[in-house]
This record gives sequence, C-alpha cells and structure tokens, in this order.
Amino acid sequence: MVLAFQSLETIAGEVSIAPIPGKRVEHQGVKIELLGQIELYHERGHFYDFTSLVRELDVAGEIYERKTYPFEFSTVEMPYDSYNGTNVRLRYILKVRTGRPYATIVVEYRDFCVSNYTPLPSINTPIASS
Repeated sequence: MVLAFQSLETIAGEVSIAPIPGKRVEHQGVKIELLGQIELYHERGHFYDFTSLVRELDVAGEIYERKTYPFEFSTVEMPYDSYNGTNVRLRYILKVRTGRPYATIVVEYRDFCVSNYTPLPSINTPIASS
C-alpha cells in the first residue's frame, strides 16, 4: 500500500523497533528522515535530494523489547508530484536509520506518493477574441 499526500500536509506515524526476544540492541541513536529525491536512470544509484528533513527519535542507548517512536513532519513543502518515467524517477521517502557500534547501520525505507491537486480556474477566458 502506498500512501498519498499533498504539499503542506502533515506527515505523521510511528516507527517500531523489535529486537529478537531475549536479545538487546545497542544503538547510537534512531533518526527518521523525509527525503525528496530525483534519480536519473543513466546515473543509477546517484540521487539528487531536493527536500531533506530529519528528526531524532532516540539518543544512544539500548533496546530490550519492542519500542515505538511517534514522529511528525508538520506542513511539509513537497512541490513536485511523484513520477516514475523512462529516464527519471522523482520520489519521496521516509528513511529510518539506527546507528550501531561495531556493526552495520540499519536503514529502512518507505516510499510515499505525492499528488498536488490544482483546481481548475472558475472562468475560462478565450485566448483570442473573435
């Protein structure tokens, strides 16, 4: 399921981290990032970020059981519609990063769709008068 938003809407939700039962997860902080990216297909793997907002959800510590972090990005300006074409892809992503000492950083991505609606003008004036 892909969620759809418009520019200047609030994007909110929850991030849950659940370690394996009986294990602990040591981390160096949990962050969530809202990104707007453009990817040109002839430059695969190279993204151009045009929007980037970051929230720190937790400082360094340990997690022993399932932990849920609420997040909110208020009135986010998302000027472009999501697009997936032949040569270019424009997308919006929520990216959660959990830094871990002496281990790889855990990164999780969730795409969401932006579709900006512009109402039609109430008066349609002709281009040329007869």
